[in-house]
Order: sequence, then structure tokens, then C-alpha cells
Amino acid sequence: MDNQRPNSDIAFTETVKQLQRRNGSRNAYAKMESRGWQDRITPQLAAFIAQQNSFYLATVNAEGQPYIQHRGGPRGFLRPIDEHSLAMADFRGNRQFISQGNLLDNCKAFIFLMDYANRRRIKIWGEASMVEGDDALLRSVMPDGYAASPERVLLFKVSAWDANCPQHIPRKIDADEVDDMLAKRDRRIAELEALIEQMRR
Repeated sequence: MDNQRPNSDIAFTETVKQLQRRNGSRNAYAKMESRGWQDRITPQLAAFIAQQNSFYLATVNAEGQPYIQHRGGPRGFLRPIDEHSLAMADFRGNRQFISQGNLLDNCKAFIFLMDYANRRRIKIWGEASMVEGDDALLRSVMPDGYAASPERVLLFKVSAWDANCPQHIPRKIDADEVDDMLAKRDRRIAELEALIEQMRR
């Protein structure tokens, strides 16, 4: 982006700023712009990403038609490879190739990460591409022991990112987390029952 412009302009176009002025929020966002959005992957962002097993990838085609694709895998399947790049193994799917085709026409892309359990969300703007034929890179981002067929690497160059407030995010917990909590509860119940039995004796 132009060094004379705040990197938040990737989202706050002049039209958006006009709407902010009209609705009374421009001053607050102007202060935010003076501080700037992050454009590198901080340790805090890397830790957040490492806990996610799901995200949404937005692309747009040559005609300006947007498309959002869900991506999922084991926790940490999307991973930083340097301070400005994220990557993941692109697993064999339904063979539509919509996201890949869109990226050939327009490299602008967007990642939306949602942590429902902790009511946190991260928005990441950047440019993406599909890297084919780089076996070393593919091996480095393929999750160990994951039963999927990797075909290429989705490489995402981060331009800017921002964390949203928790407002209106419903609290949801993944089934594996619920199973873990129930297993811990059951173990504690068994311990207490064994203790009670000892006391009775």
C-alpha cells in the first residue's frame, strides 16, 4: 500500500469514510488510523491462528463477483511461514476450483477467523496464490497424520489485519472440546465416588 496512506484504507475507502462521517463514527476511526493496523504476523496473532481448525477465504472473480469458501483441518493447519505470510496445504476437495480460478484473475483475498468459544474474530486482508510443484513447501505445511490428500499450497501475503470486538458473537464450543470437558468431569466424578467409597469403609 501507499506509505502515505494508513493501511486501514485497505478497508476504509473514501466512500466508507463518508458513511462514517454521516453516522458519527469517523472521529473514532480516524484516531484508530493514526495508530495503524498491524501488517505483520505478531506472536499473538500466530498463537490465535494455531488454535483455529476453521476459517473462511474470500476471493473475487474477474467480473467482481465475490465468493467465500470454508477451509477446515486440524488445529494449526493454517500457519505462518514468515512475518508477512500464511500458508496451508490445499487438500483435494470437490474439484470446482472457484477460489483458485478467482485468484488467477484477481489476487486480492481476505481471511476471516472466528473463535466462537472465546468470542473473538480476526480479519486479514492480503493477496493470495496457489503454489504448485513446491514439494518442500507443501511438506512443511502439511499437518502430521492428517488423512487428506494435499495437492498444492495456498500462500497468503498479509497486507493488514484487525481484531473485531466480541459484540453479537454467539458462544459456541466445538464438539471435541465438549467431549474433553465431559471426559474431565467424568474422571472427577469417578475420583469422588472412589473417595466416598473409601470413607464408607
